[in-house]
Amino acid sequence: MFFRQKPGALSDAELLLKFRDSGDLTLVSELFGRYTTMIYGVCVKYLKERDDAKDAVMQVFEKLPGALKAHEIANFKSWLYVTARNHCLMQLRAQKSQPGLYGKKTEELGAQLMENDFLLHQEDESDLESDLSKLENCIKKLDSEQQQCVQLFYLEEKCYRDISTTTGFDLNKVKSYIQNGKRNLKICMEKNE
Repeated sequence: MFFRQKPGALSDAELLLKFRDSGDLTLVSELFGRYTTMIYGVCVKYLKERDDAKDAVMQVFEKLPGALKAHEIANFKSWLYVTARNHCLMQLRAQKSQPGLYGKKTEELGAQLMENDFLLHQEDESDLESDLSKLENCIKKLDSEQQQCVQLFYLEEKCYRDISTTTGFDLNKVKSYIQNGKRNLKICMEKNE
């Protein structure tokens, strides 16, 4: 089911502005409530366990008031999605650093993020380090346009429009550079295995 604002309801931007002015936490609750289902879906996708996902949703909500005051947010929904995803990734990294918890969750996450299975067969961290080094080398081999767009999109998490504005490339060119760069990275990584 998709969220539809009631006629006359405040937009996300208006709610953000009101919250910054008043500090009223009910405004944060209303804003977060619009996207709770999306955030839960993100958390289930990364954490796999429903109980862990529910906990993560609550943790993201608890951090929200401070984060909303600390950051300038242009698109709340996109920002919240990235915030929830990053929260889940940090949890997975923390689990990885704890003895006995390095395993299936982290490996599955790596495969999802890279859309490549080279992380599924890691025996230890030195192999992971080696693959990250290979990835860096492969990025350097991309055409400069592809390299620039891939880094902005994946490493700096910028959207197509922002990349187009930053680089001066046409929006369709940005999409093409990212798609071709991703394909070339996959080919390079497979060659180096």
